[in-house]
Parts: sequence; structure tokens; C-alpha cells
Amino acid sequence: MLQKKVCMLGAFAVGKTSLVRRYVDSIFSEKYTTTIGVKIDKKVVNIGEQELSLLLWDVYGEDNHQKVLPAYLRGMAGYLLVVDPTRPNTYKSALSLHDLVNNTLGPKPFVLVLNKSDLKDEWEADIAELQQLANVAVAVMETSAKTDSGVNEMFEALASALLPING
Repeated sequence: MLQKKVCMLGAFAVGKTSLVRRYVDSIFSEKYTTTIGVKIDKKVVNIGEQELSLLLWDVYGEDNHQKVLPAYLRGMAGYLLVVDPTRPNTYKSALSLHDLVNNTLGPKPFVLVLNKSDLKDEWEADIAELQQLANVAVAVMETSAKTDSGVNEMFEALASALLPING
């Protein structure tokens, strides 16, 4: 069975931990807990005939005082780049993290995740700000850990991109 390291990257409080908990444990909690360092979970998925073990690295969120360390990215096969459109300042962090990955490891497959779709009426930002990321992403997906919308599809889209191409 193939095993791939996947990092959850984004600003603080965009919902990275909630997305992982919803995907791995089918749990959602309104209670916010800040990730310190990294929390690692594992989930085995079937993509077509292929079984794939995902090592999910939920990396602490970036903010003005704390940047993601390149060491956390080592060995990463792909990543989920999460933004919270109710907080447009999370876009700048997403762009910065994407650059960090490219400068540290070179291009890696990623899904651009517009989280908190259950709050879509509160989305403030023009998604066009993220167009350069959308152009190179495996997919752009709207998700909600709260309502379990798009969560499995987001992980499956990235998992599919991590499999070797047959033939």
C-alpha cells in the first residue's frame, strides 16, 4: 500500500483541524483549539483499485507572529491550502505558504480549499485574489467541516493527484 504525507496549510483559525477531524473521525466541534506544532492523523482511502494511506499533518496556522517552518514540509507529497473567505486576510497567508512550498520542495500537487461554505453569505473577499493559486491547483473546492460539505471530495481530489499515473 502506498503511503503519502499530506500537509494542511493555512492561516490560523481557517478550519484545518476541523476538516481533518471531520474527515478522520466524522466529528465537528464548535470549540476552537489552537494547534501547537503539528498533529498527525492517518486515514486509508481507496481511489479506484488503489489503496492509499494518507498521513495528515495538521500544521499550526500562520499569523503575524509565527511562520510555518520548512522542516514540517519535508517528505510532503501534496497539501491542502485552506482559506477562510469570511477573513480575506487569510488569502495573503495562503499565497505565502504556497511560495514557501515551492521554494522549499518545488511544485507539489495541492487543493485550494475555500472553507466555511456554511457561512457563504458572510464571505467578504473577491476570490479573484486567489486566481493565480486556482490556476495551478489540482482543484478549487468549497467545504464546510460543520455541515460535512465537500470534505471527503477535497481529500479524494488530492489523493487521486498523488497516485502514480497508470500506463
